Amino acid sequence: MTVLQAGVDGFQVNLLVLGSALAVLVVAYLFARLASLILSGLAERSTRRRIIIKMFIPIVSFLIYGVAAYLAFSPFLQLSETQLLAVSGFLGVALGFGLKDLFTSVIGGLVIITEKPYQVGDKITIGDHYGEVTGIGLWATSLTTPDDSVVRVPNAALFSSNVANANAGQPEMMVVVDVAVAPGTDMDLAAEIMRDALVTSEFVFIDEDHSVVVLIEDQTYYRTIRGKGYVTDHGDEFAFASDVTKRTLSAFDEQGLETPEIPVGTPSVR
Repeated sequence: MTVLQAGVDGFQVNLLVLGSALAVLVVAYLFARLASLILSGLAERSTRRRIIIKMFIPIVSFLIYGVAAYLAFSPFLQLSETQLLAVSGFLGVALGFGLKDLFTSVIGGLVIITEKPYQVGDKITIGDHYGEVTGIGLWATSLTTPDDSVVRVPNAALFSSNVANANAGQPEMMVVVDVAVAPGTDMDLAAEIMRDALVTSEFVFIDEDHSVVVLIEDQTYYRTIRGKGYVTDHGDEFAFASDVTKRTLSAFDEQGLETPEIPVGTPSVR
């Protein structure tokens, strides 16, 4: 056998092995998607166990991908030294041409599963994005934003961005509501109105470890009444904030408490 024939045979074997590996990974992707859809459906049918069920979605996905990776790449161990060197060279070039970020994201996915900085069902802020974690994949985390948009954040962002978790796997979650009042307002009355709106909301959750708090902050042209309370289900975050704000402002009007008028040209405070 000539060197050229050996090279052609090795190339054909490499293509066959790579094709088989690709087919296994495609099938694994389809199985992982199906498992995710089934578990998501079960989670939505059980409010009390919704977060617990969703926690298993990334775990099942990683198990499927782990088995697929073993089946896909185990044939490489049976290649000859020359063929293995050729495949290694091919993979090395591929990594050098753009798969480095993908590899980093896969490592990030493994860190998320083992360290659990967040899990499916959590409300998190990662980088410039805030929303509910609806999926943790091998390469990216899916967030549903307050505007109901789906954002896919590469898992590699875990190594370069701060992550803030609002509920850390619990259904309860703190919600902050700010209402501005004009200077000279009766702050004790304003704070009492805010407190009453918090504790009487249909969405509030109160026990020995979860209480409501009202703070007063002095701004340049106005003062802020800041209410902090917990919701029973973090899915009611915005409904709670809207309910408390509406009833607080309505009570302000009844009591004659004024909201501020910011002078024209004054930059808004975020």
